[in-house]
Amino acid sequence: MGIIEMEELKALLAACLGEDLVHMIISGARTKDGVIRIRIRPVLKKGKLMYQSAARRGKQEFHANRSQKEITDDILGWMEKDFRQLQVQMKDRLITVLVSKKGKVTIKEKRGLCCEKEPGLAHNRKKHYILEEGIPVPFLQDLGVQTADGKIVHARYDKFRQINRFLEFIEDILPRMDRGRELTILDFGCGKSYLTFAMYYYLKVLNGYDIRIIGLDLKEDVITHCSQLAEKYGYDKLTFLTGDIAEYEGVSKVDMVVTLHACDTATDYALEKALEWDAKVILSVPCCRHELNGQMENDILEPVLKYGLLRERMAALITDGLRAGRLEEAGYQVQVLEFIDMEHTPKNILIRAVKTGKPHKIKELDACEKFLNVDPTLGRLRKRQMAEN
Repeated sequence: MGIIEMEELKALLAACLGEDLVHMIISGARTKDGVIRIRIRPVLKKGKLMYQSAARRGKQEFHANRSQKEITDDILGWMEKDFRQLQVQMKDRLITVLVSKKGKVTIKEKRGLCCEKEPGLAHNRKKHYILEEGIPVPFLQDLGVQTADGKIVHARYDKFRQINRFLEFIEDILPRMDRGRELTILDFGCGKSYLTFAMYYYLKVLNGYDIRIIGLDLKEDVITHCSQLAEKYGYDKLTFLTGDIAEYEGVSKVDMVVTLHACDTATDYALEKALEWDAKVILSVPCCRHELNGQMENDILEPVLKYGLLRERMAALITDGLRAGRLEEAGYQVQVLEFIDMEHTPKNILIRAVKTGKPHKIKELDACEKFLNVDPTLGRLRKRQMAEN
């Protein structure tokens, strides 16, 4: 394309990129070896309008969120070198851009051609998953989530949603992850490893990160099966080991620690390990918080604590609140997030911690524990560690 054509296309993009855009489809690849199709749509990320591209290569899709300037530069580059057609679906018209072999640009516009009514950007639009239905993924098929043609097994749709929700949490912290070296990720209590395989596939296969993931669990038969699957897929940097969270000493430095549904105080030992390794990122979905349920005593709260169900739920929430506080004390920015909807499982809290600063004492944590007459494991481990240092 010449300078005039480029400026004409740039002006078109400036007019189309906004909330009235439904989507863009870039197609007509000039070669068969690379990306064959790119779909672009506007999304809201933390209240900011961004543009999400989904580039199809073979049976895989690669996703990225870009600013208006970044996506404009990307589209201009793609249309100049790699593709011959751009279709822009606005709310009230359809625009088609064709690039000939000699670089001549033709722009056609048809008004009144609205696609099916699509809701707003944030909540009502059809859910766009990181791992999309219809695109076969080997580990999802072997784990019984997908059929051979990429359709989601109806009885496993909740698991499919859970996997994608988990990957969204990882997507948010990608800027914290160093691309210049091998990253080590530990998954404590990996179980059947749906999410372990998903992490590897998303980070290594789709996004090209140099990672090594170690999955740890006590069940030997589960570890054997997962090891066989990793070998089958050629995931050479995904290793599964049989072992206990509290006693694992296989590495000296870890970038991310993941602990999903580790029972009761096993979560505390996993968090303490993560802090000892100075992990940059911690993702934890606690399970079975029994410890404080048996400890809590408070005369003021006794009228509430005497009801077993309420006591159990309060103990679980207080446990996770104190855990979040201890992570903040250790120099982390902490969020307590909803993992998946309440209707699917009560174990729906995810603690995400990202290292941002230096350890600092939070006196209110000790006061809260004293008020409730509790001595939670992570608090005890943290105090011992701080005393030794």
